[in-house]
Amino acid sequence: MASKLPLDTLIGLARESTDDAARRLGQLQGARQHAAQQLGMLQDYRQDYLEKLQQAMQGGMPAADCYNYQRFIATLDEAIHQQMLVLGRADEQLEGGKVKWREEKRRLNSFDALLVRQERAEAIVENRREQRANDEFAARLMRHPAGVH
Repeated sequence: MASKLPLDTLIGLARESTDDAARRLGQLQGARQHAAQQLGMLQDYRQDYLEKLQQAMQGGMPAADCYNYQRFIATLDEAIHQQMLVLGRADEQLEGGKVKWREEKRRLNSFDALLVRQERAEAIVENRREQRANDEFAARLMRHPAGVH
């Protein structure tokens, strides 16, 4: 059993690393989702503002107001561009988090496979030991039958 202790320790550490990577992946997915929602809100706000501008232009509006609308839309366009960059970084980080989780999971699976192999080898040794003990017992019974001492 002592030979299993280092492997158990490695498996425990690998599980912790895998769990940490999974938690980080969840955080990255949340950040990506938040960035996407922010981008959607900015795009919706821009669309609403464009519609208001069109309605105002149809009713006639002073040039200064039109200029202010256009300047604000340009500001929204820049905010949308910046948010797209944020979303792009979030996508990259999320992909990196997925890769890290897969690596940790693969590592854990490797340790689990080693443990299974070790347990099988120990079971084979134990089965052989039991078979030898049974064979020796049967041989003793054959040499010294039950009724004869």
